[in-house]
Amino acid sequence: MFFGAAISNIGVRLVLDAVVDLAPPPGPRELEGGGTRAVDAPFSGLVFKVQANMDPAHRDRIAFMRVCSGIFERGMTVTRAVSGKPFATKYAHSVFGQDRSMVDIAYPGDVVGLVNATALRVGDTLYADQAAVFPPMPTFAPEHFAVVRPVDLSRSKQFRRGISQLDEEGVVQVLVSDLRGDQAPVLAAVGPMQFDVVSARMAGEFSAAVRLEMLPYHLARATDTSGAEALNRSRIVKGEALTRIRDKVQLALFADGWQANSFEREFPDARLDHLIAAHD
Repeated sequence: MFFGAAISNIGVRLVLDAVVDLAPPPGPRELEGGGTRAVDAPFSGLVFKVQANMDPAHRDRIAFMRVCSGIFERGMTVTRAVSGKPFATKYAHSVFGQDRSMVDIAYPGDVVGLVNATALRVGDTLYADQAAVFPPMPTFAPEHFAVVRPVDLSRSKQFRRGISQLDEEGVVQVLVSDLRGDQAPVLAAVGPMQFDVVSARMAGEFSAAVRLEMLPYHLARATDTSGAEALNRSRIVKGEALTRIRDKVQLALFADGWQANSFEREFPDARLDHLIAAHD
């Protein structure tokens, strides 16, 4: 067990050294559809994080990629699995806090920051020579929901760009519906602190202050068009059906588990699937 304080840099090095000593070494990684990618196979990597504006002076965007197999060399052209299009890796950095250094070569387990990789998204697989697609990263079940609107309507362009960027990073999930429109999307979060992050970053990084209106929902289930229609005409349950922008999945929102169960009794044929990390 380790104790420390990151803000004053107490114990940080001890924790990092322990991770190196105790964490398992890189090994074969499961592929979507079955099979594994061996560590000594041709290069492959997984984008696990995207972060914008890490350098406010340049307004850059970094996609963090973990090397899963083979050897990464700066400047090599790889393939983005989801599109099949080539991707150049000229601007590859190693990032530690605010410090950056150019990366010329990286091995399985290393993390490489690809600067201004605007085409990349969280969960993307990159590979060279031999095709590979890793399973999608899990999406956790949100339990807090809020409508977000720009304080100044003249900043609508900055508002849309900021919300889109935070959605790509996974800071929140962005939900929309025809009823609410593009100017009032619903933000879905695992914890309320995510809304504080959204408010601060929208005002500070995108110059688009926002106001949030909390919604009375704390449970989400995956549904389909017929399930959404059933929820809209329910006489017993008050809920709302929205579409998650990132993957176009339709979500049915309820106040609690009792409301979701009541809806299932009213419409037993409606689709209601648990999301990852959902609980009653």
